[in-house]
Amino acid sequence: MGKTAIVTGGGSGLGFATATKFCKNGIKTYIVGMNEEQTKEACLELGKNAVPVIFDLTNLEGIPAMIQEIATDGAIDILVNNAGINMKKEFIDVTDEEFFKIIQLNVLSIFAVSREVVKVMKEHSGGCIVNISSMASQYGIPKVIAYTASKGAIEAMTRAMAVDLAKYGVRVNCVAPGFIKTKMSEKAFSDEPQRRDKVLDRTPMGILGTPCDIADAVYFYANNESKFVTGTILPVDGGNSIGF
Repeated sequence: MGKTAIVTGGGSGLGFATATKFCKNGIKTYIVGMNEEQTKEACLELGKNAVPVIFDLTNLEGIPAMIQEIATDGAIDILVNNAGINMKKEFIDVTDEEFFKIIQLNVLSIFAVSREVVKVMKEHSGGCIVNISSMASQYGIPKVIAYTASKGAIEAMTRAMAVDLAKYGVRVNCVAPGFIKTKMSEKAFSDEPQRRDKVLDRTPMGILGTPCDIADAVYFYANNESKFVTGTILPVDGGNSIGF
């Protein structure tokens, strides 16, 4: 039998690129998304290996039942915790509610989904989890305090999860994307061309990445080629995190 994966936030952006990579390689992929139209359209585009799961991941109490529904089809081999939100706002203007909203989706839901998926994985000889972090966890970026905190937590969780879950045959790794060429980033850079210049100046390779670059890294972690790799954080950033 082929493998089965879950990709949260797989209806667009980096999640969609990852789901595309999985589906093209014969992996049955459950795409978890809150936007019903977007999620179903993505699955139609991806073809027979894609299955939509319409679910709001901030509904923490509903996560166990959602995962159990997926698990009725059998093993879950791969989990990609990709879903997340950002907010750009001055530090002193961020409210407690706004901070918590980002932590709820970007951290708490990842813990809850991973916990429930691991319960399935441990009954089926293990699996692998790939978390998605950000360059925001590597250095200070202005006006994204809640997002930065959430991505730092994800990287710390990755290491702790890897130690806790190795006994179940579950590997846990993390991809930390740098500046990637997407519709969102292109709009941001067009509004602030000086920001794009700054990004490229400190990126040794001198270019933006593509969603496929992230998908390729996730796919490496999800396959047997990385069978002796766990607890790692992989920057996929053209050298941006070590640039000067």
